[in-house]
Amino acid sequence: MTPTGTAMDTALNELKQALSGLENAVDMRIERQREQGDIESEVRRVHADRSKLAQELDQAEFRANRLEEVNREVSRRLVTAMETIRAVLDR
Repeated sequence: MTPTGTAMDTALNELKQALSGLENAVDMRIERQREQGDIESEVRRVHADRSKLAQELDQAEFRANRLEEVNREVSRRLVTAMETIRAVLDR
């Protein structure tokens, strides 16, 4: 082979290596973008779950408050009934 042929072969090998490196870099970039998309989707799901849980918590707190009110009313009525019974028994 001539020195020109060897230089050309070397240049072609270097070009092949550079193209291979470029392909690898592109593949890695695509994979990172896909992973980032997966992460963004997961973040959206977490936010949706958080919103749902916050709404459920608000509803549970409302029910708990309502139960407390009903409990106080029942207690008040029981006290009134007991006082009425005592008054009737004391006569």
